[in-house]
Amino acid sequence: MDNSMINKIQKAKEYALQPERIKFRTLSLTFTGDNDTYEINLTPEGWQCSCAGFGMYGICPHIMALEKVYKPMLNVHPLPYAPGQNIVSDVKKAKRYSEELDRITINHFEVEFDGDNKVHIVTYNDGVWDSTSSYFKQHGIGAHTMTLERLLEGQVKPIRTQTPQPE
Repeated sequence: MDNSMINKIQKAKEYALQPERIKFRTLSLTFTGDNDTYEINLTPEGWQCSCAGFGMYGICPHIMALEKVYKPMLNVHPLPYAPGQNIVSDVKKAKRYSEELDRITINHFEVEFDGDNKVHIVTYNDGVWDSTSSYFKQHGIGAHTMTLERLLEGQVKPIRTQTPQPE
């Protein structure tokens, strides 16, 4: 491992302590709830969830949990509670969900990552990573992607950087 990679690993550890540097532009994920699996999307216009509760109230425990988990990385305000919503039950369920990250499988995202030198765009699409970072373009990995792997551990597939060993 060369010094530049060691520096990137150290930088990723430092960045991971500052998740507010990262802002989701878009996010698409699968959320396994207690009763079913739901598709959730975040766009610049806001959240969408395929569950009946979101369809009825415009908010649900799944999104409430995601707002808690990703709070420093969101550009949208938390959704307000809705008339008729079972707030106590939904808040309790959202708190539990926010502690059970294995329920979340991220399918796609695009983030703005405020690095030390400039803002980079990092994308993830079903296990395929990309970044505007020149280091990433040369090495297929970088401080920005390593930071996101660390922050989203278990929710995304890691970058494969090792080449297969000859048999």
